[in-house]
Amino acid sequence: MLTSTFVHLNGIGPATERRLWEGGIADWNTFRRETQVPGISPSRKRAYDEQLAVAQSHLDRHDARYFADCLHTRDHWRLLPTFGGRALYLDIETTGLSAREGQVTIVGLYRQGRMRTLIQGDSLTQTALQDELDQADLLITFFGTVFDIPYLQTCFTGLRVRVPHFDLCFAARRVGLQGGLKSIERELDIRRDSDLLLVDGLEAVRLWQQYCAGQEAALDQLIRYNAADTRNLEPLAASLYEQLAVRYGPAHRR
Repeated sequence: MLTSTFVHLNGIGPATERRLWEGGIADWNTFRRETQVPGISPSRKRAYDEQLAVAQSHLDRHDARYFADCLHTRDHWRLLPTFGGRALYLDIETTGLSAREGQVTIVGLYRQGRMRTLIQGDSLTQTALQDELDQADLLITFFGTVFDIPYLQTCFTGLRVRVPHFDLCFAARRVGLQGGLKSIERELDIRRDSDLLLVDGLEAVRLWQQYCAGQEAALDQLIRYNAADTRNLEPLAASLYEQLAVRYGPAHRR
C-alpha cells in the first residue's frame, strides 16, 4: 500500500490519488516511468519524480520516521504492512485524574509476540519508555493520539515520539465502527478472557487503589486487564487495515 500512496506529494489529495489509480498509475515506479501523466504539468511531474525518488530511498533504508513527517496521521494506517514487523502496541492505565494531577500506573507494551508491563514505582521510567519507543517503526494505540501519548508526555517531560502512529480509534470510525475498544472487539469477534470482560477504566483505577492498600492480587488483575487491551490491538489493527484498504486503497491492492 505504501508504494501506491501519492497523498504525501505536494498538491495531491485523495481525489487526485484515486484518479491516478484509476488511470493505471498504481505505484511509484509506474508514475516515474510515464513521460506524461494527465492533469499534471511536465514541471510538476519532474518535481513529483524527485519526491518519489526521495521517498523510495527512505523506504529502502526502512526509515519509518520519514513517513511519519510527510504523511498525514490519518494515513499512517498505510504503513502497517511495511513497518508492522517492528510495531509497538501501547496502552496505559492511570489514577483516573488528569495528566497534570494524576499518574500513569501501568504501561503495556507489546511487540513481536512479547508483552512487557511497566509499573509505576518499579519498572516504569522515562528511560524504559523512550527505549521502547526508539526501537519501534510504528506505534499503534486506541485513542492514543488524544489520551495515552499526551498523558505520557505530560508525566514524562521530554518523552519523544517520532515514529508514525496508527490510532485505531479513529481508523474504526472511518469504517463505521463506533464505541470503545471492547465493544469493537465484540463486533469483530476478537476475544479476551471472560473474567476481564467487565473490567473497565474505572475498575482499573480501583484495582490500583486496592494494590496501593496492600492487595497484591489487585495488581495481578490490573496487569492482566492491561495486557488484554494491549495485545488485542494487534488483531484489531490487522482487521482495520483490511477494511481501510478496501475503502481507501487502489482496487488491485485490496
